[in-house]
Amino acid sequence: MIEPDFSKPADGLLPAIAQDFETGEILMQAYMNRESWEETLKSGYAVYYSRSRKELWKKGATSGNLQEIKEIRLDCDCDAILLKVNQIGGVACHTGRRSCFFNVAVPLKP
Repeated sequence: MIEPDFSKPADGLLPAIAQDFETGEILMQAYMNRESWEETLKSGYAVYYSRSRKELWKKGATSGNLQEIKEIRLDCDCDAILLKVNQIGGVACHTGRRSCFFNVAVPLKP
């Protein structure tokens, strides 16, 4: 098994992107440290590290909007994590939306 390189960032946190396993839709971006990585592998559900609370959080533990892991990929440098998930409950964003990426910064040109 290929492992993420948690030694690269000074804080030991790697970006983790959750993507819908079936549709390919990007749902959210969070951070993982070694402990959250290991808990994710053990539980089969996405566990992230909260930078503001400085603790692990299992996605959906209070809301029921869990992220069941279907596949995990690492980028070429092993310092970014892609979680392909089954989004249970249909909501990934704390705003109640399916995806955190609903803000259009630059509209497409026709």
